[in-house]
Amino acid sequence: MSVVPAETETGSMRTRTAKNAKNAKNTKNAKNTKNAKNAKNAEDGAASASVPAPLAPKARLLPSLAAVYRAQLSRARVARIPLLFVATFQSVGIMVLMRGVVDGGGEARAVVAGSSVLVVAFVALNLLAQYFGQLRASGGLDHYATLPVPPAAVVLGAAAAYASFTVPGTFVTAVVGCVLFQLPLTHLWVLAAVVPLAGAALAGLGAALGLLAPRQELATLLGQLGMSAALLLGVLPAERLPVPISYARDLLPSTYGVEAFARTFDAHPDWSAVALDLTVCAAVGVFSLAAATWAYRRAAVR
Repeated sequence: MSVVPAETETGSMRTRTAKNAKNAKNTKNAKNTKNAKNAKNAEDGAASASVPAPLAPKARLLPSLAAVYRAQLSRARVARIPLLFVATFQSVGIMVLMRGVVDGGGEARAVVAGSSVLVVAFVALNLLAQYFGQLRASGGLDHYATLPVPPAAVVLGAAAAYASFTVPGTFVTAVVGCVLFQLPLTHLWVLAAVVPLAGAALAGLGAALGLLAPRQELATLLGQLGMSAALLLGVLPAERLPVPISYARDLLPSTYGVEAFARTFDAHPDWSAVALDLTVCAAVGVFSLAAATWAYRRAAVR
């Protein structure tokens, strides 16, 4: 049996104790370092959470307008042919009826011009008012409100799509009217300016009526009344209207398109007057589309 000296045992124990103390100190330092690092990470996370994340870039007007325009064209593609037939047949029928009352001259020019623009009024004013009235009543505006699309793009896209449907019918009505009343076909190219400008003015008015109407039935009624006003005040010669009604005729957006088109049937058209009428029609179109955009914002947030 071997005996370990006490001094050797005491030195070994001291060495072991020193090692344990050193390990405990290292462990404590590691824990403190880890806690400090976690605290710093938490502070950095809180700082980054307080800073809002960058938003996506705002949708631009023209690409959004093109997207809404294509969507509206696709939606109404099925009903386009019956729509054009009804609008054109109505205007041609009115000219045939007026042929027995009007022989020629300024009255014939007013009838042909008014009947041609009436095709635009039937679609852009009447049907667009019904569309937006139905869209508001069915909650369809909520769908557009969730899309990253500016309100102006929704209104302008729908208005442009509906106005586009009227181009063939307007030209057919104008050609039939010129043949029926023996008017020159030389300056029918001016319809390329009359249709979009009158269409914008009437479409803005129709959209505003549909969006501001509290009920869908009232929007349909207002659209019908607007088209009736375009029929009575646009097709009938201005000389035969009473003075108070002639003032109401000046307030109708399509009047200036009708006047511009009617002037082109003269032997020597006054192009400055035509340009002035088209300028007024464009100004009214900008105002009516702005009113429709405001009405869309108002209806979308209610």
